[in-house]
Amino acid sequence: MAEQPVKTLKELEEAEAACTRCPLYKYATQVVPGEGLKRARLMLVGEQPGDQEDKQGRPFVGPAGRILEQALDDAGIVRGDVFITNAVKHFKFEQRGKRRLHKRPNAYEIERCRWWLDIERALIKPGIVVALGATALRSVSGKSVAIKKVRGRLTALPDGGRMLATIHPSYILRIRDDADKAAQYRQFVADLKLCRRELGKSG
Repeated sequence: MAEQPVKTLKELEEAEAACTRCPLYKYATQVVPGEGLKRARLMLVGEQPGDQEDKQGRPFVGPAGRILEQALDDAGIVRGDVFITNAVKHFKFEQRGKRRLHKRPNAYEIERCRWWLDIERALIKPGIVVALGATALRSVSGKSVAIKKVRGRLTALPDGGRMLATIHPSYILRIRDDADKAAQYRQFVADLKLCRRELGKSG
């Protein structure tokens, strides 16, 4: 595929909007590009846009986004100082009556969309990439690994950056038990604080 080289985030957004690398573009309302600081030292990668993100064209603006916003705040991180994106840029869903229910992207869709994440990382050059959930972990690392095996540990990436894997904030939303929900949220904030401390060490 002979795409033109992408040199800016604006060019990237335009290229993503015209993407037909997998069939998901046919059903989504629009592409949802990453957003945030152009030279952010911290990049957060989620799974894919949800219903609200698909409608608004921005990442993490629905219920999971509110959890993420609160967790960033509790970790002492300003959302505007980070770059937030998704492993897959179009909303994958199943229509149930009037509702659109989230469907997890498959390996093919993740791999086809990884092209865009690699360009984002090359443009932003973050010191740490946070993979939020298994889909993001697969996209960032190129491997299928269980989150619980690597959660909360910084690992080196081939491009010289580092990655930290943690849960996706939507996981917290699905927990029924209040004590378990609170514990998972505290750990999520701790994972984000670790990133803030590590970036602080490197100036």
